[in-house]
Amino acid sequence: MAYYFLMARMDLRVQAWSWVTRRQAPVSSMTEAQVAEMQARPVPDNKVTGWLFGTRRTGTSATDRTIPGPDGNEIPVRIYRSGRAVSGDRPLIMYFHGGGFVFGTLRMGDWLCSSAAAATGAVVVSVDYRLAPAHRFPAAVDDCYAALTWAAGHAAELGAGGPVAVMGESAGGNLSAVVSLLARDNGGPAIAHQALLYPATDMSEAAKESRSRKVNANAPILSVEDMTAFRRLYLGHDGETSDPKASPLLAPSHEGLPPALIQVAEHDPLKDDGVRYAEALRAAGVPVRLTEYVGQPHGFMNFPGLCRSAQQALAELRAEQKAALTPETAPRLAG
Repeated sequence: MAYYFLMARMDLRVQAWSWVTRRQAPVSSMTEAQVAEMQARPVPDNKVTGWLFGTRRTGTSATDRTIPGPDGNEIPVRIYRSGRAVSGDRPLIMYFHGGGFVFGTLRMGDWLCSSAAAATGAVVVSVDYRLAPAHRFPAAVDDCYAALTWAAGHAAELGAGGPVAVMGESAGGNLSAVVSLLARDNGGPAIAHQALLYPATDMSEAAKESRSRKVNANAPILSVEDMTAFRRLYLGHDGETSDPKASPLLAPSHEGLPPALIQVAEHDPLKDDGVRYAEALRAAGVPVRLTEYVGQPHGFMNFPGLCRSAQQALAELRAEQKAALTPETAPRLAG
């Protein structure tokens, strides 16, 4: 487990942004009606949001469509492709956004998804899964696994045929880990790599005692109060927090899971969730690259204009995915 003395100072820009956003209504104080109202607000698309969240990479395209969901619902997806030449079949990357299982839109993945497409030549499918509290656990899990199986089954239609990977940040990191468990236990689709960016991996009561949650209880971007509210909205007041589909760290076994990149942030209550998951994977014989970004808060990869380490973390993500997925280096896996 990491040590916590002499933590690096956080960028003053991040502290200022957190102060401004926290003057708005934090999720910990919102009613479910207020959450629904917030979800209905469109994310503005202008120079400020483009700087803050990043924009789609030049040379990539994005197409919106819907695919069949698990309960007769339609799941919106955004499909990214790069014009870059690829020898052999293009990989397929499934992306699940963050937002505490409560917030998040397809727009929020433009920078990360198009960057992954540009680096690997992959077809990247971003999944707009159902959000809590209108759709509580396991609706998000069901949507993400359904999207994975649909995309793998329609790889030729999507222009992909190479290895399959998953990636996501925060809640999306949780969903990526859970989908990897489901794919292993259900006999597919085979997943060649999982990229878990500051993932939530343990929602049990015991996780409240982790060192990172105590040290970063009032950290910018995400506080422990926020985490408690997101968990309640997602699982309900009496949700089963130890279910591996909510807490992948608590799965009976982590053997046979795909190699992983896990990125964590120093000033993040969820830091130990990522560290402990890396330890569990390694103990099960799964190759893992774990990187801590010092001085960074939760969510830093989602704010490339605000957080100086976002570009460095993106470069690591792109390199890991390229090594794992490009046809020259990756084994072909059955869908």
